Amino acid sequence: MNKLTPPIIAIRGAGDLATGVALRLYRAGLKRIVMLETDHPLAVRRTVALSEAVYHGQVQVEEVNAQFADAIENIPAIWEAGKIAIICDPSGLHLPAIKPQILIDAIIAKRNLGTEITMAPLVIGLGPGFTARKDVHKVVETKRGHHLSRVISSGSAEPNTGVPGNIGGYTIERVYWAEHGGIFSTRHDIGDKISKGDVLGDVDGTEVIAAISGVIRGLLSNGTPVTKKTKLGDIDPRATISYCNEVSDKALSIAGGVLEVVSAHIFSQE
Repeated sequence: MNKLTPPIIAIRGAGDLATGVALRLYRAGLKRIVMLETDHPLAVRRTVALSEAVYHGQVQVEEVNAQFADAIENIPAIWEAGKIAIICDPSGLHLPAIKPQILIDAIIAKRNLGTEITMAPLVIGLGPGFTARKDVHKVVETKRGHHLSRVISSGSAEPNTGVPGNIGGYTIERVYWAEHGGIFSTRHDIGDKISKGDVLGDVDGTEVIAAISGVIRGLLSNGTPVTKKTKLGDIDPRATISYCNEVSDKALSIAGGVLEVVSAHIFSQE
């Protein structure tokens, strides 16, 4: 078999779900990956989000390393070093210069923030907000349940219900959002154990109270500016601390659906 040149893959977003997708593709040998993020990422599961490279320059999730590129000209050198490249480009303005063969929208905004089917030979959208054959070629279901990670070739994913997936018998009780804008303050960190009734943090003095006991799996950094309804963090009732440093089962499952689409596309080109 001839050696395959890995395609250039651009991923919009670098939060925890996007990171799961990137890791699965990277481990499958598809290592020319560039992830497009905002200037101020707000991923709460920071220990498993490659978006943290925007703040720290470099980051490692599990065994995979990512590096921030302050110019797209630096991306090839990052790939040569065996790392995933991260750039600040929330609108995808650099995509024409990057020329990806595959574009994956993994922002998980529950709506389309500008991805078009003409942006790459293969365009994949994750979750609601996309319509296969219209604004993307394929959609991957992101809602927990029987259809999680299934590839949709025509139509859309299930609509957003606004209710987080069930983990340990809890849904909305385990996730916390800002009631208003301000500065989020906390004395906790990811991996801390917390009990029901404890103060998780506050936004300009408005306390955020833990509704359940468990381990803090996601949490914005102390001093982060937020707007109303910004996600502040989540508590895992299973209370297994090691989960905080591992990509989630949901992220890897969705990534499997993406890998299915990408593999089918690559082999169809041979």
